Amino acid sequence: MIQRDELIPVGKFTRPHGVRGEMSLLLSGDVFEDSAGECVVCAMDGIFVPFFIEEYRYKTDNVVLVKFEKIDTVEQARMFTNKEAYVLKRDCDGGQADFTWADFIGFSAEDTVKGPLGSIAYVDDSTLNVLFVVERPDGSELFIPAQEVFIEEIDYDNQHLLFNLPEGLVD
Repeated sequence: MIQRDELIPVGKFTRPHGVRGEMSLLLSGDVFEDSAGECVVCAMDGIFVPFFIEEYRYKTDNVVLVKFEKIDTVEQARMFTNKEAYVLKRDCDGGQADFTWADFIGFSAEDTVKGPLGSIAYVDDSTLNVLFVVERPDGSELFIPAQEVFIEEIDYDNQHLLFNLPEGLVD
């Protein structure tokens, strides 16, 4: 059975396209095009199910029209509307495809000096300086600049980020 930690989010299905069972997939990054996989995984009734790609084509830079095997009608395609789409990590550059900052949501955060910091709740990209918003165990929030220079280590399998943050940033 496929587990959540084996997946990388690639986008969200918006609606059926045409009458042959094609669907519009709104991409959230470029992981889909970097994936060598033959399937897209969606959560169906609480479990992750792989759907094998029959064909796909780009409609725009961030919208892909996807046709799955055995999905041949508009009615069948409708069950994917608003479903998150994932690819398997193992199908992406050895399991470590190019992540966007938002792909680190849910990762635990730790500093090399201060120790465990909490869990990345969301990414604030409303300004030029993108921030990880870390939810601390006491309920407070910690803002960490999303910059590679501060990331000491990434453990994709255990969803863990080890930071080496400047003194005073955590206090």
